[in-house]
Amino acid sequence: MHGAHPANPLVLLKDIVMQNDFANAKSTNAKMIPVIDVSGAISGDGLDDVADAIYNAAINHGFFYISNHGIDPVLMEQAFAVSKAFFELPEVDKQAVAVDRNQRGWLAQGMSRLQGSKTHDLKEVFFWGPHTEADDVDVLACKPLCAVNQWPRDFPRLYEDLTPYYEAVCQMARHVMAAVAVSLDQPANFFDKAYAKPLARGQMVYYPASTPQDDAEDRFGVAPHTDFGVLTVLLQDSSGGLQVRAKSGDWIEAPPIPGTLVCNIGDLLARWSNKRFTSTVHRVINRTSHARYSIPIFFDPHTDTVIDPVDLGVSADNSLFEPVCTGEYIMGRNTKSFAQYKK
Repeated sequence: MHGAHPANPLVLLKDIVMQNDFANAKSTNAKMIPVIDVSGAISGDGLDDVADAIYNAAINHGFFYISNHGIDPVLMEQAFAVSKAFFELPEVDKQAVAVDRNQRGWLAQGMSRLQGSKTHDLKEVFFWGPHTEADDVDVLACKPLCAVNQWPRDFPRLYEDLTPYYEAVCQMARHVMAAVAVSLDQPANFFDKAYAKPLARGQMVYYPASTPQDDAEDRFGVAPHTDFGVLTVLLQDSSGGLQVRAKSGDWIEAPPIPGTLVCNIGDLLARWSNKRFTSTVHRVINRTSHARYSIPIFFDPHTDTVIDPVDLGVSADNSLFEPVCTGEYIMGRNTKSFAQYKK
């Protein structure tokens, strides 16, 4: 195990156990995190079956893999390749697109610390969102998370190679949301208005290998957290390291399955569904000897979308949550987690 005790015969057994216990997780199987074939949602011929599968996964796990999603593997490989190339750029080049308060650009190591964690996350991130012009009405109105992207001028390949994958995910995710709507006894087009101009924010994430010092300081690639928005669609490389807290309380591995993407329910969809769906705590630790890369896309509705369980058929008396606006809620969580808001 990476981060094992020093080669010292006098090392105490309890110290060995303590180090081995950090970020321990059990192996998993399809009963714990199911794999859902979403081709029926994309074609429309099997929407009800996909909706049933998503409903069961969302209430029992909050996490599921999706297969037969229709995204060209070449686009996935291209996205990973350009991500690796970007993070290998000199720091001065990445600093030219340093992250802003609109959550666009490069976040250096040490700038992310999730609420409740003992230390900062061991990662670098590049944030982007939908292509938006400076004269966009939402940008001019300074609405939360509506902003112009920061693409590095001297590395145009990032925009060129990342955008096709991003657009393919967003197109596919609309079909997944149609299945989510049906699973909650709504028409398939229920979310269409909210997603006419989605936030759909993306991240490229680089995780260096964890060291024994990181283990000693309880440092994760990403500390335990729930996602803030509606639906996350994650592309992870072959390194492993994603861990999910099961309903039993045990931490379980969510290993990469070739050809699949990982989806999970965020806090806003848990609210919208009046807690029928589970927003599951998860974390990342890179136990390999090499870098780990992942690309999550947070497929969230327009910033002004009101999240209210009543709109999904819950009576006002039975609603567990007050209405909240999407952008304000996510921005509120961001300001507590990232250093650029604390300057």
